[in-house]
Amino acid sequence: MTREAIWAALHVTNWTEFTWVMVGLAGQVMFTMRFLVQWLASERQRRSVIPIAFWYFSLAGGLVLFSYALWRKDPVFIIGQSTGLVIYLRNLWLIHVEKHELGRAA
Repeated sequence: MTREAIWAALHVTNWTEFTWVMVGLAGQVMFTMRFLVQWLASERQRRSVIPIAFWYFSLAGGLVLFSYALWRKDPVFIIGQSTGLVIYLRNLWLIHVEKHELGRAA
């Protein structure tokens, strides 16, 4: 497959656009990994669980996708990812506080 064919399939016309599409795809892969992590953790425990790695993959993928959305200047994508980032950070903060409190109680 030629570079021109790949660029046409990705709807890019230069290396900057191609690089940003690759960044966006990498963010999407990280974001998707959270579901795999959650599914495998639940299967191991035979109940629905959300491991901390789920939130870290959510945050990492969300940050990369947010950056990509800013580059694309896509307000729908920007709002969607920024809202998710607040939720991921809040959940990580709650986990941190809970571990800190459990450590003090022990």
